[in-house]
Amino acid sequence: MANTVDGVETAVEPFDAFEDLLAALARGPDIRDIFRHLSAVFSRIVPHEEAHLAVLTGDDDRILLYTATRDGAAEVRAVERKVAIADADQPRLLDVVPGTERGLQSGLSVPVRIDGRLVGVFALFSRRQQIYSDDDLVHAETLAGYLAVALAHERLAQHAREAAVERERTASIEASMELLQTIADVLDIRTVFSRVSEIANKMLPHDRLVMAFIDREGNLIRQAASTDDVPSPTRVKLTTARPEAFIIDDLRTDAFPNLAAEDLRDRAVRAGYRSMLSVFTHARDQVMIVGFYSKQLHAFHPGDLPVARRVADHIALAVSHERLAEAARQLAETQTRAECLEARVRMLSEELESKTHVRVVGESAAWRDVLKKATKVAATDTTVLLAGESGTGKEVVARFLHRASPRNKGAFIALNCAALPEQLLESELFGYERGAFTSAHQAKPGQIELAAGGVLFLDEVSEMSLSAQAKFLRVLQEHEFQRLGGTRSLKANIRVVAASNRDLRKAVDGGTFREDLFYRLQVFDIHIPPLRERRGDILPLSDAFLQDISKSFGRPPAGLTRDAREALLRYDWPGNVRELRNALERAAILAEGGLIDTAHLTLQGAGRTAQEPTADLSTIERDTIAHVLQDTKWNKAKSARRLGLSRTQLYNRMRKYGLE
Repeated sequence: MANTVDGVETAVEPFDAFEDLLAALARGPDIRDIFRHLSAVFSRIVPHEEAHLAVLTGDDDRILLYTATRDGAAEVRAVERKVAIADADQPRLLDVVPGTERGLQSGLSVPVRIDGRLVGVFALFSRRQQIYSDDDLVHAETLAGYLAVALAHERLAQHAREAAVERERTASIEASMELLQTIADVLDIRTVFSRVSEIANKMLPHDRLVMAFIDREGNLIRQAASTDDVPSPTRVKLTTARPEAFIIDDLRTDAFPNLAAEDLRDRAVRAGYRSMLSVFTHARDQVMIVGFYSKQLHAFHPGDLPVARRVADHIALAVSHERLAEAARQLAETQTRAECLEARVRMLSEELESKTHVRVVGESAAWRDVLKKATKVAATDTTVLLAGESGTGKEVVARFLHRASPRNKGAFIALNCAALPEQLLESELFGYERGAFTSAHQAKPGQIELAAGGVLFLDEVSEMSLSAQAKFLRVLQEHEFQRLGGTRSLKANIRVVAASNRDLRKAVDGGTFREDLFYRLQVFDIHIPPLRERRGDILPLSDAFLQDISKSFGRPPAGLTRDAREALLRYDWPGNVRELRNALERAAILAEGGLIDTAHLTLQGAGRTAQEPTADLSTIERDTIAHVLQDTKWNKAKSARRLGLSRTQLYNRMRKYGLE
């Protein structure tokens, strides 16, 4: 066979060329690697300047186009199918040749088939016009057959690779299941993090695995690592525009994307690490980063990202499980503490009643909350301020607190600051030396000394004079005091529980109470709600009071009719618990051992009608005092002045009518 090249006929050795072609095809299964060499062999059979092979990818509208030139390198690019495949399912000489800008003048194309199915198109192009003949088409078809064999081998190799990938995927799933089993019952993933890294190595080989969280300021906080050869960095910070994942091929030269982590990189390089892969995910409502480090350069590639993300998701799942388990544990501990606290409140209530005959009665949530707070603070020596209206039970809470404290073996000393004039209050509180004043014929210890080792309860502390406040402030600050007329300092080994029915903050603003003393007293404050805000306690208190009253009368407890109970629940109780007890005591007397009805209860708006007024002088006096106290917001000094009474007379009447 002869061909004409540049006007000169040259002899072609087809058998030698085909042998070379077989040798080229034997080089490897990937036709992309040998197509340029194939083009050179083809030119000995069918001369050309460019050779094209367009292969269908299985997609309807895209192909792979392999292009080889006799003087250039082979290249592969994706193109639209309609451009390269249209009308090319039969051998033909081309009338229109693509590539005229490169000087191409003529060409031919033949189909490439495997098992009779079109898989591509093989084309040859020349810079000479009308150079190709039907014989060249026959030779080109033979060459297309060889290409079909090469493509078939390539596809077999591709199937083998896909099978290997599938095997790897199966192994990866098995490793993933093993990883899940490892972390399923772990409450702290850090304890098994080395094992996590070991299993993850089956899916993504690495030399070091790190888990860290990013706080709200963007700081990277190390949480766990499979090795300890890289010291924790002093500061690592992520910028706002962080990537979802990144790969660093060379830690010595490549920068961290959107990550100010030079310190971290230097430490990793010093430990021998050369490349890394990091992915971001979420756990504990925070951003979590999982980093894979290798001591090899270019150890990771984009194909590793799905596996890395799967490992990171497993770790995030374990961290979230850990958080849920921790929340459940904390909830269980909280419930246990609450149950223990409830049990201790019950025990202390029973103990207080048996030791002091002071009953702690109440079932409302508000009252139980007061007792729980008192129980919690009781174990300390902290000063406590009890706030609430008169008669709400502040002294009962103070005695309960004393009983629950380590000072329960010491005395409980109660002093009402409003019931004593200024000088008498100071002498009662601090004591005095002989000759301190005219009637001081001998020394007398004060309540502070008598309460040594125990609790001093100061009721109505807002009524303490400014002079006494200044002296008592020293007791709280320095734990020492002086008797009136004395010169030596005495130690004050007491715990102070103060109470007030006035708003001490307003008293401070009004200049009647020292601000520094206010802060000293209000270290731990407990507000005791009025009885009208805890109506669930009214009937239990009523039953307890009727039992106590019956003992003093020497007869069985009086009962309450349904109407009487409803009247008790409707009433607002301005005098609170103390008023309730006095009302029941009076009703028990009037009932003479029978059931207490609304007629026996002297309650405004309860158990009365307009036709049955039962007003008497005592009731008028009580109502007047209650009205004035409410009008002055329970300011005793103002109320006494308005009523024309001394403070001592006012307190006597308040105790008489249960308005304390």
